[in-house]
Amino acid sequence: MRSSGGSESNRIADSVGALGDAPLSEVGIATHVAPLFSRVLERRRSAIDLANHSLGRPLDATAVDVAEAICLWQTRLGDAWDAWLTELEAHRSRLARLLGAPRSDCIVPKTSAGQGLRAILNSYDRVPRVVATRGEFDSIDVILRQYARRGRIDLTLVEPREHGLFAADDLLAAVRNGADLVVVSQIVFNTGQVLPALPALIEATHARGGRVLLDVYHSLGVIPVDVAALDVDFAVGGSYKYLRGGPGACYLYLHPRHLDGSLATLDIGWFAKRDPFLYERPEPAEFAPGGNAFMESTPAILPWYQARAGQVFMLAIGVARLRAHSLAQQGRLVSLLAGKGIDAEGGTESRGAFVVIRDLEAVALAQALERRGVYGDARGNFLRLCPDVLTTDAELVAAAERLAAARAALRR
Repeated sequence: MRSSGGSESNRIADSVGALGDAPLSEVGIATHVAPLFSRVLERRRSAIDLANHSLGRPLDATAVDVAEAICLWQTRLGDAWDAWLTELEAHRSRLARLLGAPRSDCIVPKTSAGQGLRAILNSYDRVPRVVATRGEFDSIDVILRQYARRGRIDLTLVEPREHGLFAADDLLAAVRNGADLVVVSQIVFNTGQVLPALPALIEATHARGGRVLLDVYHSLGVIPVDVAALDVDFAVGGSYKYLRGGPGACYLYLHPRHLDGSLATLDIGWFAKRDPFLYERPEPAEFAPGGNAFMESTPAILPWYQARAGQVFMLAIGVARLRAHSLAQQGRLVSLLAGKGIDAEGGTESRGAFVVIRDLEAVALAQALERRGVYGDARGNFLRLCPDVLTTDAELVAAAERLAAARAALRR
């Protein structure tokens, strides 16, 4: 797949293309993929990165792409907008392909997933009944609870059952009690649980006249995502994690049925106007067609460039192939830890990209592990460890040994 993003993007596509269609192997990755990440691998040579569910490791091309945006500014000044807006459309097109969106203007760039959520919450003229789970990430959870506290939404939070996992019956029961908007994560951030019976939940919500906003931050790039097949109304996510695009490169997806002018939000700016650069002010305001009507004020330019290489890489290598490799890596790590007497969960289709260890001292364990050169993290009582395509088997073996030693030291 050749890219319109320039020589660096074509280099990515060509390098990944040299792998062929076979399942990923450590030799193939070392030969064709690792050279694309030489900078980050060199700088963290002595470390074992297993926090790839958090900040994804960037490609070398990312620095070149961001420099391109700056160079346009330096050399063209105001005329740089022509090239910048061309990159915006390329950015939206790549995201649409990754999400399975039917057209690129369904994608609205945002600087955070929370910004996308607010746009949808602020599209209701009356107080909506909102159903969500206790497992939503903080950036979503804090907005929902603040809106509820201020009386802007009527919020119902579904509680997890044993081991922090959510049950389909509980979600469906909450929807049957009434929901104008359901806000759920496709993969739960702390446990890695793939939300059960998602198609049934969407269908039940629609049958009662409600809408669904899906958080795909921990699923896009991990499992195949198809928002069109799911028939989800909205989706939010970002490039910080598995798309390797860093902070700020987020998005809101809107189903085409909501782009006919029947849905409007208070969260807009001058880029939502039909022709913003004409500076006309008709009364009432005339908004752009499609998803452009959900644009805000002067947008952040750099995120479109910093996200480019990761998007190109993901499209070239394929989510399904990465998923198969990830499941094998997780299974290997779970087995290695079991050999050390440590119970871990992961490596199954019901989980996302990371392995979870339940431990009341998870935070202290993550800190002790970092002192031993292994980078993971903890969310509550869950220690999270995420191999990625660059992780070698030798690193998994060493990580299991160091984790066992760190755990034993904490229990003395």
